[in-house]
Amino acid sequence: MVCEVLTFKIPLYSRFNTISNSRRSTKCPVRLRIQCSNSSPNMPLATDMLQNDASVTDGAYGFESATTSLTRKLLSSSKKVTIVRHGLSSWNEEGRIQGSSNLSVLTETGVRQAERCRQAMANIHFDKCFSSPISRAKSTAEIIWQGREEPLVFLDSLEEAHLFFLEGMKNVDARERYPKEFTMWRENPANFYVNGVYPIRKIWATAREAWTEILLSPGQNFLVVTHKSILRALICTALGLGPERFRAIDVNNGGISVFDFNERGEAMLQSLNSTAHMYSDHVYQY
Repeated sequence: MVCEVLTFKIPLYSRFNTISNSRRSTKCPVRLRIQCSNSSPNMPLATDMLQNDASVTDGAYGFESATTSLTRKLLSSSKKVTIVRHGLSSWNEEGRIQGSSNLSVLTETGVRQAERCRQAMANIHFDKCFSSPISRAKSTAEIIWQGREEPLVFLDSLEEAHLFFLEGMKNVDARERYPKEFTMWRENPANFYVNGVYPIRKIWATAREAWTEILLSPGQNFLVVTHKSILRALICTALGLGPERFRAIDVNNGGISVFDFNERGEAMLQSLNSTAHMYSDHVYQY
C-alpha cells in the first residue's frame, strides 16, 4: 500500500548571488517529496534530489551577510591560505616593541621554530609563498620555503604596523617615558595615534590589500609568512571584525593558522594558532 505523497517548497539561498554592497540573496525553491517506508518498490524512497546542490554542500557560505567577500569579484577557484607568524626574534626576546623596524632578527630559537614549521608542512603542496620583506619574517620564510621550486614573493602589504617612536624601546621604558601613548597602545590600540596617523586602523586597510593580492594570484594553495599585528589584521578582516578587536586574537611565534576561501572570496577559518609542531614531530596533512 502506497502512502500519500507530500510535496513542500523550501526557499534556499543560492551561493551564486552576485557580490554587491547590498549582498542581496536570490531564493531558489526546492521540492522535497516524503514517502512512507512501505511505499511501492517502483517509487524512490526518502527525498528527491535537491535542486542547486551547491547550496546544500556549501551551505556555510549561503547565508545573507554571514560572511564577507575580500575580493568583491569571483575567484578562478576556491583557495586555501596558511599563515605563519615568524620565529622568535631578538627584540621578542628582549621585550622590545618591534613595529616595522628591520633591526630585529631571528634568534637561534627562532631559526629552530622556522625549521619545525618547515618539517611540519613538508608534505603540503603550496603553489606560492608570500612573505613580508622585513628581516625576521623574510628569514623565517626562506627557511620554511627551502627546497621549493617557486620563488618567494615579498609583499609590502604584509609588513608590520609602523609604531613610530615606540619602535626599539623596551616595554618597561616605553611605559615610563610615554605613559599616555603606551597605555593607549596596549589597552585601546584601535585609537592609538601619532601625528594623526592610526597605525592599527591603517593595517586593516593594508591587510585587505594583501588579501586581494594573494587571493587573485594563480593557484589554489598559498603560504603566507608575516608578523603578529598584521596577522591579527588579516584574521580579523577575513572574519569581518574591526580594529577594535585587535587584541581579541593572539598568535605565537611559529603559530600556524589556516583559511579556506570559496569562489566569492569569502573566508572560513579552519584552524587558529596551531602549535603542536613546536612541541612534537607533528606533521600537518591537508
